[in-house]
Amino acid sequence: MKIIKFSSKKLDKIYNRGSVRQRRVEETVRKIIDDVRLLGDDALIRYMRKFDKVKISQRQIKVSQIEISGAYANISPDFVSSLKVIMENVSRFYRKQLRKSWRIKGGEGVVLGENYSPLERVGVYIPAGTAPLVSTVYMTVLLAKLAQVKKTILISPPDKNGQINPHILVIADLLKVDEVYRVGGAQGIAALAYGTKTIPRVDKIVGPGNVYVSEAKRQVFGAVDIDMIAGPTELVIIANRLSDPKFVISDLRAQAEHAKGLAILITNSKSLAKEVKSQLAGDNGYIILTKNLKQACEIANKIAPEHLEILVNNPKALLKNIKNAGAIFLGPYSPVALGDYIAGPSHVLPTNGSARFFSGLNVSDFMKSNHIISYSKKALEKIREPLEKIAAIEGLQKHIDSVKSRFL
Repeated sequence: MKIIKFSSKKLDKIYNRGSVRQRRVEETVRKIIDDVRLLGDDALIRYMRKFDKVKISQRQIKVSQIEISGAYANISPDFVSSLKVIMENVSRFYRKQLRKSWRIKGGEGVVLGENYSPLERVGVYIPAGTAPLVSTVYMTVLLAKLAQVKKTILISPPDKNGQINPHILVIADLLKVDEVYRVGGAQGIAALAYGTKTIPRVDKIVGPGNVYVSEAKRQVFGAVDIDMIAGPTELVIIANRLSDPKFVISDLRAQAEHAKGLAILITNSKSLAKEVKSQLAGDNGYIILTKNLKQACEIANKIAPEHLEILVNNPKALLKNIKNAGAIFLGPYSPVALGDYIAGPSHVLPTNGSARFFSGLNVSDFMKSNHIISYSKKALEKIREPLEKIAAIEGLQKHIDSVKSRFL
């Protein structure tokens, strides 16, 4: 790891890490999306042969219920019981987010409100390239189910034998996912966005993926909604001379398991910085030296990381200074691994500095709202004058006439 100081220009590179797009990736993804829109399932089969080295027929794109049921034979017997504990943690957290429709009286003859309703169809992408992200299934699907989404559709790239990881299938089955398809990559995102003969079009796509998946989500946004454009995973740790070095080092090492992840220690302790560097000499990442912890918080806010650990003795004292982070882990016994798997909040979080304006995945992401506006004739008459003045300034006479017609 490299030690850099607060004033270093290298910080600008970290702050702006998500601003550069790869033209080659953009063009490749655009071609894939166009092919899927034009050729449908034939394009999926061709790209699966090209990228996944798997040959399947059209009818094999959809995973059968027989295959899903058979997945139970390929997992540990105690997996389901462990999973139920985890899912209860996630459910308990997200039940607090459920929204209800509401109405208020805005005056005599005026009723205003908002109707909340679930999305009809949601597509969930589960990566399985370097490792099958089994936990992402419940960290996405469970939220959709709590929101009462009408139909959940899961896609995941197959292994070299054309199979999907049995743990993914078992969780999908337990959560009553409606349909599962063995397809991944940009072509899978295109299929969800525009539909093929086999895969139905969805209203929203959620779930992380590699650079091609993320770019595909960016390009189809507008045709469908998406959760966010995720980049490589990130960890920032704020620590000082009182922090336990072995916790800092073990968490940075855990982050290094992600090949392209970002790992950063921000500290005002030179001794901690030297010890961490000596233990992680061959690892990628940065150690940022600051004058004090306030400065450490300022840097963390500018980085706006996916995960932020505060490993000082009184982490709550620093929490008030943190504005930008996907998830914040307080204290020495709250490692990121806890949030990745079992704590409750979804691990689908903003990256590349987008925590400045994005939130982690929420139940509300699977819902939409309609504004309700109801005026009586008397109430409309009371606000005619200011309404007509604004419409006149905008030069929209027909808007004025539409109001006047109600009093002729």
